[in-house]
Amino acid sequence: MKQASEATDQREMRYGYTTGSCATAAAKAALTALITGRVPDQVTITLPVGQTAVFIVENGTVTAKEARCSVIKDAGDDPDATHGAEIVATVSWREQPGVYIDGGPGVGRVTKPGLPVPVGEAAINPVPRKMLRQTVDEVLTRYGIARGVQVVISVPGGEEIAKKTLNERLGIVGGISILGTRGIVVPFSTAAYRASVAQAIRVALAGGCRHLVLTTGGSSEKHAMKLFPDLPEEAFIQMGDFVGFALQQAKRAGAERATLVGMMGKFSKVAQGVMMVHSKSAPVDFGFLADVAREVGAPPETVEAVRQANTATHAGQLMEQAGYPAFFERLSQLVCRRGWEHAGGGITVETVLVTMKGALLGRSVWS
Repeated sequence: MKQASEATDQREMRYGYTTGSCATAAAKAALTALITGRVPDQVTITLPVGQTAVFIVENGTVTAKEARCSVIKDAGDDPDATHGAEIVATVSWREQPGVYIDGGPGVGRVTKPGLPVPVGEAAINPVPRKMLRQTVDEVLTRYGIARGVQVVISVPGGEEIAKKTLNERLGIVGGISILGTRGIVVPFSTAAYRASVAQAIRVALAGGCRHLVLTTGGSSEKHAMKLFPDLPEEAFIQMGDFVGFALQQAKRAGAERATLVGMMGKFSKVAQGVMMVHSKSAPVDFGFLADVAREVGAPPETVEAVRQANTATHAGQLMEQAGYPAFFERLSQLVCRRGWEHAGGGITVETVLVTMKGALLGRSVWS
């Protein structure tokens, strides 16, 4: 696969593409081949961030019944276990209308709750599923075809690749996950990304923003913008995993208030004082979450269920179902306090804890 736009400045880190983008490109190539009888050399897709990207078709075969195409995953300069993996899409017609999506060999299957995909389904996350459906619909419309389509995504060697990830611990068995909310892989673990955060903060303050909203990614930023519709766009900054760094930069630049907006997974770590929240550097501490559950009065059986939870989201679901909103308020308070301490005071820190769908779980302020 070749990227559509290489970084023009060699000092910058090169972006890559998510497995979701690769799967979508492979599916577009396969469906095009099934319709035309010819495997394309390359395809162009639209990413969730609004950009287009060109993917080289690595391998392809087509018969009267199905077509199979693949692209090679390029993660850019971000460390990624799936870099270089072959992402394959097999497309065929089906009698029922609509687009049916499933995972084949090398794509994991969900066995535990707390993930964005229901138990029993292939570990293809919601945004890649949406990308696949939209792209299939676009191709069908282009050729004037109204038929049902089946798309099966597979990854040769995916089960081995998955051993380098947290999938097994999360209850995803048999392979990797097909992921991505933006379509591109931003090198979160690099100094270049930290520099971009610092630059965004300086731009916001130079434009008169004294209230910054720091989010962990695209989804949380979308929810944050709904919470603060009166703030200008430059006030919203995606800090990624660098919570502590972003808070220190915000204070240094002269911000008066920093609102952190995020979800259970990363913020449960910040509540403990962990300020770099990448999954590889800081796993979720379920013992800590159990202690918070006990602190807010949860009974022993609920505390133990939290301790044995599959993900931080799952732990939050357990506490929500048990009727303990104080659990989320306490976590929000701890995030505020730890963040304020890490920044060295001198700035008001607010925390807004939300679900994947943007529902408010907890909110707190510390100054």
